[in-house]
Amino acid sequence: MQKKNEKMVASDSESEADEDLSNDEEMSDENGKNDSENEDEEAGPSDKPEKKKKRGIIYISSIPKYMNVTILREMLGEYAKIGRVFLQPGKLSAEEENRKKKKRRVARHFTEGWVEFESKRAAKRVVQMLNNAPIASRKSSKFYDKFWVMKYLPRFKWVHLSERLTYEKAVHRQKLQSEISQARKETAFFQENLDKSAKFKKLKKKQKKSNNFVETDAS
Repeated sequence: MQKKNEKMVASDSESEADEDLSNDEEMSDENGKNDSENEDEEAGPSDKPEKKKKRGIIYISSIPKYMNVTILREMLGEYAKIGRVFLQPGKLSAEEENRKKKKRRVARHFTEGWVEFESKRAAKRVVQMLNNAPIASRKSSKFYDKFWVMKYLPRFKWVHLSERLTYEKAVHRQKLQSEISQARKETAFFQENLDKSAKFKKLKKKQKKSNNFVETDAS
């Protein structure tokens, strides 16, 4: 009987120990799950990449006199954040070219421009607000009687503008080279005719001299 009682006590203690171990394991599993969930919650927001705003480009078809990149950036920068700005320089007149050669200051005039906004929505909003609107409301301003003429360019990127400018430069360079080669041909042709006329004059002089010499001998 004593042995049976000892066996029963031992089995009861073993079962209690097993229950304690299983409870400890369940607690550790739950703690591990909670820790992992907390780590996921903490790491979740920081791992998400921020969405980049799509940039928008507007085209200004007419740039008034005295307008430059700095003034344009200041004016349009009041409505939204601006990225890159490019203004197409106009051709200089003969008088301006002479002043430039003499290293005098020449006020550059621009014909058209492109402005990049950091937000696509902002670019559209600026065009809706300012297109056909007066540039300045004060009479003392240089742009008092001038109006904005602008358009939003959908699906247009700054790379397209760079490609266009590169193409225009290549065309201009090719045109310039053809004009230079044509000028060289004309100069060579003129020089050749000049040389021929000089030779012809010399030949005439010789003929006159020879004729005079023959006449004196005959007399």
